[in-house]
Amino acid sequence: MSHKTIAVLDASELKDGEMKQVGFEGDGKVLLSRLGDKIHATSAFCTHYGAPLAKGVLTADGPCFNVCTGDIEDAPAPSALHSFKAEVKDGKIHVTADPSLTTSANKSRPPKLLATGSDVPVGQTKGVVIVGGGSGAFMAIESLREHGYKGPITVLSKEHHSPIDRTKLSKALISDASKLELRSTAELRAKYGVNLRQGVEVTGVELGNKEVVIGATQEKVPYDTLVLATGGIPRRLPIPGKDLSNVYTLRGVEDAQKIDAAAQEGKRLVVIGSSFISMEVVVAVSSRKLVSIDVIGQEEFPFEAVLGKQVGAGLKKFHESKGVKFHMQSKVEKIIPSDSDSSRAGAIVVQGSDGKSTTLQADVVIMGVGVAPATEYLKNSKGFEQVLERGGGVFVDEFLQVKGVPDVYAIGDIALYPQHGTGETRRIEHWNVAGNHGRAAGKTIAEGKGQPFVKVPVFWSAQGQQLRYCGVGAGFDDVVIDGNPDELKFVAYYTKGETVIAVASMQKDPVVSKASELIRLGLMPSKSEIKSGKDLLSIDISSVKAKPKVA
Repeated sequence: MSHKTIAVLDASELKDGEMKQVGFEGDGKVLLSRLGDKIHATSAFCTHYGAPLAKGVLTADGPCFNVCTGDIEDAPAPSALHSFKAEVKDGKIHVTADPSLTTSANKSRPPKLLATGSDVPVGQTKGVVIVGGGSGAFMAIESLREHGYKGPITVLSKEHHSPIDRTKLSKALISDASKLELRSTAELRAKYGVNLRQGVEVTGVELGNKEVVIGATQEKVPYDTLVLATGGIPRRLPIPGKDLSNVYTLRGVEDAQKIDAAAQEGKRLVVIGSSFISMEVVVAVSSRKLVSIDVIGQEEFPFEAVLGKQVGAGLKKFHESKGVKFHMQSKVEKIIPSDSDSSRAGAIVVQGSDGKSTTLQADVVIMGVGVAPATEYLKNSKGFEQVLERGGGVFVDEFLQVKGVPDVYAIGDIALYPQHGTGETRRIEHWNVAGNHGRAAGKTIAEGKGQPFVKVPVFWSAQGQQLRYCGVGAGFDDVVIDGNPDELKFVAYYTKGETVIAVASMQKDPVVSKASELIRLGLMPSKSEIKSGKDLLSIDISSVKAKPKVA
């Protein structure tokens, strides 16, 4: 690599606690961050979707990258940033870097692993066993090795590919697993030393013997520490016709392949459910010249349960401008087989709020009505009776360890964990949360000690513009809106009494990044302060603790 040292900015133009993106050589960009008298330089773009980090927030202890080292601190980023030498000479900030590492096409580097596959002792067979092959499993693997765990890691996954960026299935209907892999199967096996077993189904756990039971063969896989990361299973409404061949749910690559092939020009699409997965698929196919797109929802507006009526109305207006027809405050009575092929759906019977039924013609039906925890394999596993709730979630403590069950962790969609700040136990079905759970559990296992999980849930959705959301808004009793949801440009504050419990925005970055940190640190202004015009971005959190990052 050929390094160059370039003066990129007057030192006086970068204030303490501030970040700036500056040009390097050619198309190169570098992110500068000033913390007291120290200046740091890193890659300028997020390693997940390539967003410019200068539009983020500099915080003392939170997502997503450490500006001093470039290391990952928070999901969903799968790779770390490059870190460059920065110093002040003659009143100018000079950065030394290989120009090729400053471009958006080469923005990331692999994390620094304190242990690799070559460190696993010969003949040692137990170690950590991870059940599941999603983002939680991947982040747990990476965190284990990043924090020096040298023992064996075995992954038992139902899927036939390595862990993928599942968010791109609904947001873009990308159906080629090789384009979605967070790390290739070969890399996980060679570099990380993972015994990655694909296409296997776990049917039970024997806590007394510390073994996992696989499939019909009843093969038993021993473990020292077990991580349960089995995610969710899409629900289907209990109605006639729910299992017809062209009625799809979306969870894995094969689902995306089927929907992608079916939802083509000239087809009539009916979507059951009006929340995030459903509406992301609608966005993904809206340019395909379908004959019709009908969305059926139980609420008055799409997204209403999470985002409220005003934001839901604004998003409904956007989708209607793209030709989507909504049937809200309605329920599906049945799915009728096609006259020409009884194995396929041909129409949907919908009952409206007035009690009258309408029949919608359909060539493709997508059912997006939530997921259930994938924990069927635990129901007959002795020792889980007291920690498995009726809905299938697994109760864990603040360290994500299954309550009362030594050496077993549950993460992601299945974990009922105490929420930071309130102590309320809740499952959070966000890809980002699963990844952060994996990172936290991996660190705890590797170091033999843990810290309570305190990260604030964050998710995002493509709905004409990028929608960003942080917090746990369940049970909000009011919404304070700054901006205009009809223009998809707003900040929405979800409150319970005087407490702001969640924040959503469109075209208002980096408000949600800032809000997530304010919620975590207990510094979020009250509802009254927000209504009086308090600006979140004016609150300085860059010196609250000693390890600054960029979110």
